[in-house]
Amino acid sequence: MPRPMRNPGGVPEKSKDFAGSLKRLFLNLNKWRYLLIISIVLAITSAILALAAPNKLSDLTDIITDGLKPNISENVIKDIMNDKNISVEDKQELNKLIISISNQKEIDKDLLLKEVDSLPKSIYEVIKPKIDMAKVKKIALLLTIIYIVSALFSYIESVLMTITSNNFAKKLRTSISKKINKLPLKYFDTHETGDILSRVTNDVDTIAQNMNQSLATLVTSITLLLGSVLMMFITNWIMAITAIISSILGFGIMGLILKKSQKYFEQRQIELGNLNGYIEEIYSGHNVVCAYNGIKEANVEFSNLNEKLYNCNKKSQFYSGVMQPIMSFVGNLGYVAVCVVGALLTSNGIISFGVIVAFMIYVRLFTNPLTQIAQAMTNLQSTAAASERVFEFLDEKEMTNENKLTGKLEKEKVKGKIEFKNVKFGYDENRIIIKDFSVKVKPGQKVAIVGPTGAGKTTLVNLLMKFYEINSGDILIDDVSIKDLKRENIHDLFVMVLQDTWLFDGTIKENIVFNKKNVTDEEIENACITVGIDHFIKTLPGGINSHVNNNDTISGGQKQLLTIARGMIENAPFLILDEATSNVDTRTEELVQKAMDKLTVGKTSFIIAHRLSTIKNADLILVMNEGNIIEQGTHAHLMKQNGFYADLYNSQFKKNA
Repeated sequence: MPRPMRNPGGVPEKSKDFAGSLKRLFLNLNKWRYLLIISIVLAITSAILALAAPNKLSDLTDIITDGLKPNISENVIKDIMNDKNISVEDKQELNKLIISISNQKEIDKDLLLKEVDSLPKSIYEVIKPKIDMAKVKKIALLLTIIYIVSALFSYIESVLMTITSNNFAKKLRTSISKKINKLPLKYFDTHETGDILSRVTNDVDTIAQNMNQSLATLVTSITLLLGSVLMMFITNWIMAITAIISSILGFGIMGLILKKSQKYFEQRQIELGNLNGYIEEIYSGHNVVCAYNGIKEANVEFSNLNEKLYNCNKKSQFYSGVMQPIMSFVGNLGYVAVCVVGALLTSNGIISFGVIVAFMIYVRLFTNPLTQIAQAMTNLQSTAAASERVFEFLDEKEMTNENKLTGKLEKEKVKGKIEFKNVKFGYDENRIIIKDFSVKVKPGQKVAIVGPTGAGKTTLVNLLMKFYEINSGDILIDDVSIKDLKRENIHDLFVMVLQDTWLFDGTIKENIVFNKKNVTDEEIENACITVGIDHFIKTLPGGINSHVNNNDTISGGQKQLLTIARGMIENAPFLILDEATSNVDTRTEELVQKAMDKLTVGKTSFIIAHRLSTIKNADLILVMNEGNIIEQGTHAHLMKQNGFYADLYNSQFKKNA
């Protein structure tokens, strides 16, 4: 069973021009440059404050550690010996303790504290363990201020980045909305609706979210990474090398695993796209699958695709699950290395215990940014790819600017005359559809356009509505060239009822009135009665105020009748019916046909129809083939000619025979 190979709406993970895309992105952020600069400065300042804290914590640790030991420094002993208030006997006891300490190769701290406790009170009061609470309070207060200010700066930076990213996203959506109204119909003919919607929603959201989360994170992480390396070397180069080597070793192991797992993540996305595409295809054609007893084959194919996705998921999720333990391992490895080397250096009197505490924090400040930088770079890659798609859309060629056009036709004064003069049109130079089309339509005439598929019927109407620019020739409305009229003016002169129906999310009344002002309920009800939809509306709980949308269980015929009623409300001199009765049954078609006859009174009408029985009463029938009019006249006249039209008309009955 065939299935489309499609990417289920995701943003490309890699940008075609990473640097160029980001450069243009930041140029478009020029309006908020001051907010961005303040955010980046705050992020850097917050990181610097976070880097300053470990050294202060080291000092605090050393003060507390020193306060837990007896104070028997040379200066203190000298002061005791010179103190006349202390007896000679007490001083002799202190001398014994000093001699005892000097004879010990390794000091037993517990024994030392017991000996200090046994000293005379006059000596003990001077050398007893004592924590300098004034310094502790001072450093603790400074640390509190540092952490609070750092958190406050980080919070303000986050708020500013949120404001910037959301405003930028709003600007992009506004630009896209304006751009959509300026793009020619040709663009929408050559691009999938889902792709356009993805640019408006997914891509803009990706840019906003990644900007908010990644830009400041990247700046902060780089500052922390470089700052922590610098501070570690300033504090102690041996410990710095130990911390860096241990961390790099851990990240090297993680890099090998990531390299091995990458193919499974890529394969998972491919298999996910295949499975989603197949599910969408099967559910879209569920009736066909059931009608042709294809359920068993569909289940088998689904099981195969599901199994492939399961295997890729299992392997990719396994490696993904390993990442966190490895990160913990990297951090713990750094802690262990710092503790071991720090203990050796402390025992040799090279560093204090507080330096070990500081380095344990520096290790965390060094390892975390590496992961955050990698994640931020990945997000920036997605941001660049998304911005490429958005800017690509915004750079599309627009319809010609019509600000200089001065011609205008008043709807109430238009007589209804239209003339095509040697019109030539093609979607490109190698695909000419309308080759040399000329015809004059009198006011109030009902003109039917018939012909085989691809003859150019709908294209002709699109040219009349100025959805496309003609290659050569001219189209005149009341002897005024459409080249001199703005599109809005032309659209205001026409009512269109198309083959494709669409109901907007709202009440039936809102759907029928749509863009027209000052329409009374009586006018709406009369239009509904005219097209024969009034009985259906009365069966609804709220009548014309009942809420509907295009997904409601309303038949295609009922939707078509509602769109026809919408057309009847719009009082315009020209009417275009493009296969307007194709979705209704024979009985309803007769009612609609009568309604159309009433609707076309006093209007110049263009009717495109495949059911030739519906246009027998047309004033003029244009028979098109390969972009040219090959026959024209009334139904009776063309049937007498027994030409192309007669064959086309009679073929309908042969098929039904």
